[in-house]
Amino acid sequence: MLDCCGRDLSPAVALFRSLGDPARLAIVRRLAEGEARVVDLTRALGLAQSTVSQHLACLRDCRLIDYRTEGRQSFYSLTRPELIDLLGSTEALLAETGDAVALCPVYGEPDTGHDTRAEVPAGVTS
Repeated sequence: MLDCCGRDLSPAVALFRSLGDPARLAIVRRLAEGEARVVDLTRALGLAQSTVSQHLACLRDCRLIDYRTEGRQSFYSLTRPELIDLLGSTEALLAETGDAVALCPVYGEPDTGHDTRAEVPAGVTS
């Protein structure tokens, strides 16, 4: 997909998709505070170890995080300080738009597994 100036939007779309999962976003936000081990992330976020490990692998594949080893432990951290700036800009934008994004009929509701836009209210016939 190209924008109006012919620039490829695919990398930006992939970046926002990588941050679009609540667990991955929570991991990134926690790592914005400083490095952490898997056990630290599972405790802080209340997620299973396998879930955290899976999302860390995804974020590593996107080159948004990396790790260093110390003995038998791995310490994860953000690779780019720009990601912290992006999170800050996102929070500022959300503060300015209020509930508009959260109430968006397409993206604001959590995924319930079905399309609520297609539901017909009770008493209405099609």
